[in-house]
Amino acid sequence: MPKQILLVEDEPILCENYALAIRQQGYDVITCNNKQDAISTVYKRLPDLALLDIGLGDEVEAGFDLCREIRALSRTIPIIFLTARDSDFDTISGLRLGADDYLSKDTSMPHILARIAALFRRIQALQTATDVDQIKHEALMIDAQRFQIEWKSTVVDLSLTEFWMVYSLAKRVGHVKNREQLMQDANIFVDDGTITSHIKRIRKKFKELDDGFDHIETIYGVGYRWKA
Repeated sequence: MPKQILLVEDEPILCENYALAIRQQGYDVITCNNKQDAISTVYKRLPDLALLDIGLGDEVEAGFDLCREIRALSRTIPIIFLTARDSDFDTISGLRLGADDYLSKDTSMPHILARIAALFRRIQALQTATDVDQIKHEALMIDAQRFQIEWKSTVVDLSLTEFWMVYSLAKRVGHVKNREQLMQDANIFVDDGTITSHIKRIRKKFKELDDGFDHIETIYGVGYRWKA
């Protein structure tokens, strides 16, 4: 059965062009032009991936609202913002809400398709993982098959991208991962600022469970590591 992608875009011609290109890659595409239709769609059936514009009609942050709705239903469904709004503030806002990627509408269609495929590869890699299905280290427990990370026996509410980053760092405690290695492990291709935003978001989520959490260490000029 083909993967189902929810495409939310309020410009009809642009929506049609995106949908056509994505369908040509073998995906099933459901399109919505407004927030309410999109919310109704996800409550009927969760897609395998969501591709969201931010501004929909007169609602300038409808995509952000929709991202919250989807994340409330699933921590692991890949979410990509595809929008004309490419300010650092909007990018960081999208990532903070749990999006896995943030693309400008200036991005070429082959590049958009590559990012979609990369997110699906991540899920497939975890579902077929045989080398390290579980990682246990002190208060940390990672279950790759369930896309779940626990800290002190409490589930950490991580997006798929955030899960992959912690998984990558914790596989080899004390080993420094540079940004390129993190991107390679997580199958994402973003700038340094986006990696930094993800790391900050991950730290915040752990600290919400444990004020003393300090196991993700920044090695300035090099990268990050999970320290004992």
